[in-house]
Amino acid sequence: MRSRYSAFVVRDEPYLLRSWDPATRPAGAGLDPATRWTGLEILDTADGSPFHTTGTVTFRARFVHRGTAGVLHERSRFARHDGAWVYVDGTFAE
Repeated sequence: MRSRYSAFVVRDEPYLLRSWDPATRPAGAGLDPATRWTGLEILDTADGSPFHTTGTVTFRARFVHRGTAGVLHERSRFARHDGAWVYVDGTFAE
């Protein structure tokens, strides 16, 4: 999760796409140059240990978009694919 957040910060689209599950990966990451990511707070994790094949991370990511501050609050699902953790999908949390 932290590496993907860092990739959003530096706009590393190739890394974001490589770390996305092939079954749910879009053609592009849709990075908006007007968005500046300003902080990540991990709220909860479930599973995701070396003994698991899936895991979840609930987080808040703060950003500024065209001068307006915002927060993305999501529960992300991850799975192992070829030995590496990849992002599957997420749902917005409240």
